[in-house]
Amino acid sequence: MTTPSDDAARPVPVRVVLPADPLLGHPEQEVLARLWKRRQTETGWVYLVGLPSYRDLEDGGVEAAEYRVWVRAPDHVRPVDGVDYDQVPTEPLPPAPPTSVVREVLGERRPSGWVLAKVREGRGPARGVLHAPDCEEAPQGVPLLDLEHALNVAENPGTRLCTVCGCAQELTPMLGGFDHITGS
Repeated sequence: MTTPSDDAARPVPVRVVLPADPLLGHPEQEVLARLWKRRQTETGWVYLVGLPSYRDLEDGGVEAAEYRVWVRAPDHVRPVDGVDYDQVPTEPLPPAPPTSVVREVLGERRPSGWVLAKVREGRGPARGVLHAPDCEEAPQGVPLLDLEHALNVAENPGTRLCTVCGCAQELTPMLGGFDHITGS
């Protein structure tokens, strides 16, 4: 709880909607309170209101006080006719950084291309693992393969597609077509 001297800003009157209490049979009520501040959030506006209350004193007495709480607007507050709310301290959301629609839909992009980690196990044809270039298991300093070359390498029976970086999930549908995904 706070006292009126806690803030330098001058509050303005506002009506606060108190919830109904079905156990006691009380309907929703409105009380006159003081609006101290407004803040825009990702989910809408909230208002810092001071509700009238009382507090106990150490000597056993009671004094008027104010209980401050953030409430959702417009669900829990109503304006008072004739009151100017332009001077209420207001914190809007900071502007979002500009993003392209493509970046917004797809998210951060990984580096383009694919890399082949060659694995030689004794005799026989060369074997390899195809990775995305940002895979933690991808070799460094090897040439990037474009999609067409990566698909050609992936068709080799000695080539495995990495599941750590998602190479297998991205290239397999292009190798076998999309029919196996939909079951058609």
